[in-house]
Amino acid sequence: MPSISARIPDDEREALEEVAELLDEDRSTTIRKALQEGLHDLRIRIAVERYQTGEISVNQAARLADVPLGEWLDIAHERNLTTQLSPADIERDADAAREL
Repeated sequence: MPSISARIPDDEREALEEVAELLDEDRSTTIRKALQEGLHDLRIRIAVERYQTGEISVNQAARLADVPLGEWLDIAHERNLTTQLSPADIERDADAAREL
C-alpha cells in the first residue's frame, strides 16, 4: 500500500487522535476511514453541483457520485434538486426498466 504524508494543524491532529481513541483504532486506520468518507462526500457534492446546473444527466451524476441510480435519486430528492430529465431520458429509462 503506498504511503502519503500531509502536514496538519495541531488542532486537527488533536481531533484525529480523539476520534481514533473513540473508535479504538490507530491513527492510520482513522485517517484512511476519514479520507474514504470525505472523498465519498466530495464526489456527491460535485455531482449535485454539476447536475443542478444541467451539466450532467441523472445517470452521469450517479456515476460521478459513485452510487447506484436509485441512491442518486434519493440524494436528489433529499436535497430538493430539480430534475434534469428530458422526455427522451425518461423514455430511455423506462425502456431500460422494461428490459429488467
